[in-house]
Amino acid sequence: MRAAMFYGVGELEVTQLPVPAPGSGDVLLRVAACGVCGTDHHIYHGEFATRPPLIIGHEYAGIVEAVGDGVTDLEPGMRIAIDPNISCGICRPCQRDQVHMCRNLTALGVDQDGGFAEYSLAPRTQCYPLPEGVSLLEGAMVEPVACCVHGIDLAGIRAGDTVAIIGGGAIGQILAQLARLQGASYLVLSDPVASRREMALRLGADAVIDPTVDEPLATGGTLEGGVDVVIEAVGSARTTAQAIDWAAPGATVLWFGVTPPGDVVPVEPNLIFQKELTIRGARINPHTHGRALALLASGRLAVGELITQQISLEALPKLLSDGSPHQIKSVVTPWPDSVV
Repeated sequence: MRAAMFYGVGELEVTQLPVPAPGSGDVLLRVAACGVCGTDHHIYHGEFATRPPLIIGHEYAGIVEAVGDGVTDLEPGMRIAIDPNISCGICRPCQRDQVHMCRNLTALGVDQDGGFAEYSLAPRTQCYPLPEGVSLLEGAMVEPVACCVHGIDLAGIRAGDTVAIIGGGAIGQILAQLARLQGASYLVLSDPVASRREMALRLGADAVIDPTVDEPLATGGTLEGGVDVVIEAVGSARTTAQAIDWAAPGATVLWFGVTPPGDVVPVEPNLIFQKELTIRGARINPHTHGRALALLASGRLAVGELITQQISLEALPKLLSDGSPHQIKSVVTPWPDSVV
């Protein structure tokens, strides 16, 4: 099989490997689609710890090819999406139902071989059947949606709240839609890329900001007085600090974007005190995969439109090296002639 093997910083090579055989409790799937995540970029550039050599890619869906001993409820031909995050179940965080804080957490595509390949092995526990009406291409979006559902839970948006989303990539667009579903009365999204701002308006945002030219906090500005909930979905020190500035008194600030390790943000404690702000982080997807699938099946969350580019495995190294700032979501389709 063809697979994108990560060997170290800046070293990603599409190579031929044997198709793995499922062991006890395993499922072998024919990968239909695997999303390119910011984490993949961080891994490629040495900004996220991993264990090379391995096949990266953790946002994926496919068709069951074979199952190992003990797997009785899945069979070849079934369509599934993968939850890549595997907790141990026995450490203190796991025992406290904080599986996303597991001390022994491993992830497919980060610590174990993942989805940038024609075939992938996954434990049965990480496989979620796709509901009717949800395509395999949309199935590659289940993991990011699940992470966003957890983030929205932590943001605590109440009906009638005003909400600002910083960042109009796939994650920002999903978070904006979820904020609207939570009852946000006024929703604004900030992004320097015009096509992303236009998409946000199509998907329900009330207003958009071009941070390179707008002064949203100025008198008469889009965010005069601040908003009740600010969600940072970029992962840069500048926008992380900006989220605090945009917060109204009593607001919640959610730092959702993953900043590179070592980045720091100056914070004035007195400002947090005076505004009585709540600042939270959001980490992966504890127990939210099923809810993400339910949202996609309901049709109330649009993710197909976010996939603005489908690429081959062979195109992946260049994409991770050069980036693609004007795309919202790139998805690798290892079998380009297949209908996904």
